[in-house]
Amino acid sequence: MKLLHLDASPLGQHSVSRALTAAVVAQITRENPNTSATYRDLATHALPHWTPVVDAQSEAAKLGEAVMEEFLAADVIVIGAPMYNFSIPSQLKAWIDRIAVAGKTFRYSESGVQGLATGKRVIVVSSRGGVYSAGPATAMDFQETYLRTVLGFLGVTDVEFIRAEGVNLSAEHKTNAVAAAHITIGQLTSKAA
Repeated sequence: MKLLHLDASPLGQHSVSRALTAAVVAQITRENPNTSATYRDLATHALPHWTPVVDAQSEAAKLGEAVMEEFLAADVIVIGAPMYNFSIPSQLKAWIDRIAVAGKTFRYSESGVQGLATGKRVIVVSSRGGVYSAGPATAMDFQETYLRTVLGFLGVTDVEFIRAEGVNLSAEHKTNAVAAAHITIGQLTSKAA
């Protein structure tokens, strides 16, 4: 199984999502020792914002092709997606802009859009300062709905979310949220998509 591991938090060792994506990858590789993992740190090595590529031999074109190849080759994708301002970090959006390419991961047809990146499993680790999965702030969650929508547009329908919510409410709440996320991670199976 080929696994693609992405982190988007710029918080380094203080990042909740980074610690949890590492735990997800460890759980999957423990259950499937033949897993081949590729890691991309979208914060430390940020992709430039997408612009039309004129020169196919440019560094931007080569980087875009490498990102696309990593995505297409992966059976399982683990995404560290902290919530920033009710959505995703711009570093993760820059990655999405490289993989959402007509003719490669989706196509337009007379019957509508067809996702071409089928057969993949995506596990999104979502860290959030507040609580957005229930209660009055639910309407402000553009992170999960956006990721489900864009991945579904590409043909990826096996999408799981592991949430650590309310990590900025208090130290105790953070500890409990991270512990709950680890319980969910422990229940993951290494099934391919």
